[in-house]
Amino acid sequence: MPKFVVETRDAEVAEGVGTCSLMSLLSLPYSTVAERFKEAAFDLKETIVMKTWRLSGGCVNDFTLYTGSLGTAFLLFKAYQVTHNRNDLNLCSEIVMACDSASQGSGNMTFVIGRAGVCALGAVAAKLAGDERLLHHYVTQFQEIQLPEDVPNELFYGRGGFLWAYSFLNKHIGKVTIPSTCTGKVVSEVMKDGRRLSEKGRCPLIYEWNGKQHWGAAHGLPGIMHVLMDMELKPDEQEDIKGTLSYMIKNRFPSGNYLSNEGNEADCFMHWCHGASGIALTLVKAAEVFGDKEFLQAAVDAGEVVWNRGLLKRVGLCHAQKLISEGEMHGGDQPYSLFEGIGGMAYLFLDMIVPYEARFPAYEF
Repeated sequence: MPKFVVETRDAEVAEGVGTCSLMSLLSLPYSTVAERFKEAAFDLKETIVMKTWRLSGGCVNDFTLYTGSLGTAFLLFKAYQVTHNRNDLNLCSEIVMACDSASQGSGNMTFVIGRAGVCALGAVAAKLAGDERLLHHYVTQFQEIQLPEDVPNELFYGRGGFLWAYSFLNKHIGKVTIPSTCTGKVVSEVMKDGRRLSEKGRCPLIYEWNGKQHWGAAHGLPGIMHVLMDMELKPDEQEDIKGTLSYMIKNRFPSGNYLSNEGNEADCFMHWCHGASGIALTLVKAAEVFGDKEFLQAAVDAGEVVWNRGLLKRVGLCHAQKLISEGEMHGGDQPYSLFEGIGGMAYLFLDMIVPYEARFPAYEF
């Protein structure tokens, strides 16, 4: 990937519409388009496996789903779901086993950057492979995960990230695989913390991470609400989640976009991590879970914001550490990873083979 990509002026785009490869692609029958997506996805997948796995001799320096080897394994898992090629599943399992060893003793216990993600994906891959011994190993390891008392509640480093892994595992293996008794205390702690901070504000649930009250999916309200909606909730807990989402809708920017955190009036973020992109997914889920038209309309509105304003990053699922600046967009910090690099683009291409089944990786089931 180039280090910088200079944005194209609207006039230049208009002049090139007639020969634009994207426009030409979209004019084809969708079966042909889907085949192009599949070919592109497989080419990218091979490049990613080579760069992140084979060239290192199977050595894992970063085991995480976010920027490391587990992200490559997750892409192979997706490829297997599309083609049922056992080679992809076998390589996925091989990489997860290496991540299992590398993550021993890790202090992070979440899905995208912690050991819970390794155990969850490992268990799912073992289930698909029919390996009962390995399945038992990963499920047992997951059940032995202990969260520190001072852990935050957001998705990357906190309780929300552990619950995210729990939902993914049970979705693909069976709801009774990890009983809700293993997560009940975690859910209670998340609700208790949110209510404690809400005493100072108008929102039913408020959370802080690094001293800020975030509104983005990665570290704030929508991500936490998203995973909570997969849990067994009491009626009052459901009402608090609905009230929290309603509060966000009522306090969004006039543009339809959302704050990155309380008190930050900069209407410039448009990522899954921060902004309407991530919040739209939570609102869709809320509409499905609660059936409220308010959430469905807000999800549509958020989608329109994303469509009209575009994305600030090129190929990354997340914004990484480098944001748009003075008309230039930086490439991902980890150019072959799932969340910061072309791994996310390869995943999207696989999803676009059957677009109405497209989902954000692991986040939407």
